Amino acid sequence: MEGYPYCSKKGVCDLYMHGTIESSTDNVHQAFNTALNDSLCMQDTLYDKMAAKGWYPVERAEQSNAAVKQKFMAQ
Repeated sequence: MEGYPYCSKKGVCDLYMHGTIESSTDNVHQAFNTALNDSLCMQDTLYDKMAAKGWYPVERAEQSNAAVKQKFMAQ
């Protein structure tokens, strides 16, 4: 499965984020936060490589959709 490393890295980032948020001491918080930042950097690198190979196609949103623009400008 070509996207497997990317999917598992996203799951790890989610776990580290929750560990960072819910840590009870500064040392534990810092350890999770460092691991989260390192994992996010790795995830970004994986995404760039997958996108370069066409494995992660991105569909651009229409910029002329007035209804969507109005909805988010009101918020």
